[in-house]
Amino acid sequence: MDFSWLSDPYYQESLWRGLFNTLLLLVVSAVLGFTLAVGMALARIKGPRPLAWLANGVTIVMRGTPLLVQLFFFYYGIGRLLEGIPGIRESLFWGVLRDPFFYATLTFTLSVGAYTGEVLRGALLSVPPGEREAGRAFGMRPFQVFTRLWLPRAIQLCLPTLTGEMILLLKSVPLVSTIAMMDLLQVANIIRDENFLTYEPLLFIGAIYLVLTIVLTLCLRQVELNFPGVRAQARNGGWLSRLRPAGSV
Repeated sequence: MDFSWLSDPYYQESLWRGLFNTLLLLVVSAVLGFTLAVGMALARIKGPRPLAWLANGVTIVMRGTPLLVQLFFFYYGIGRLLEGIPGIRESLFWGVLRDPFFYATLTFTLSVGAYTGEVLRGALLSVPPGEREAGRAFGMRPFQVFTRLWLPRAIQLCLPTLTGEMILLLKSVPLVSTIAMMDLLQVANIIRDENFLTYEPLLFIGAIYLVLTIVLTLCLRQVELNFPGVRAQARNGGWLSRLRPAGSV
């Protein structure tokens, strides 16, 4: 096994750049995707019919087609289409519209929004209506009921599933190497081509992803344990314990 390339400053810089792009794409896509997911879930439950149809259509398309195909569609399809429109190349937005990071973020945001939106929709529907009615009885406005009661309670119900979605998102990031974005896998491919090595770069990148997955899992596990209401629920034996008659076993 030959890992002498690790001492090359050029490869070290490329690895750090790839790691930064990987983490940046993960964070940006997760934040934007979760925000989109909340809107899509709410649109399908409470929104007007055209908006609910649009959210449902996006969910079906994004969940029903491969992520790699979606990446190709946005980067090689939409990107090349925009390139041929007069005036786009001279506009201020061309620097963004020609960047693979933009299309990777767009694709992952829509994908996270579709999958997580469906999870949140189920969680929102699982929240007992009485909890929302209690908030309205205390004089809360509809927006306050949603942000302070309904949404937090729904997130609490689906936290383990959301954790799994974030892990899957991290493991999907290497797909962006197919659209010439400098991520960890793209760096590994460059090292393989320039040093005629097959296994060493892939093993090294695989080890990095394994460490990232473990760290992300531990961090999200702490979020689960410290989410408002989770500790109290565990300490009191769960929400069902409140329904037991006094003195029952």
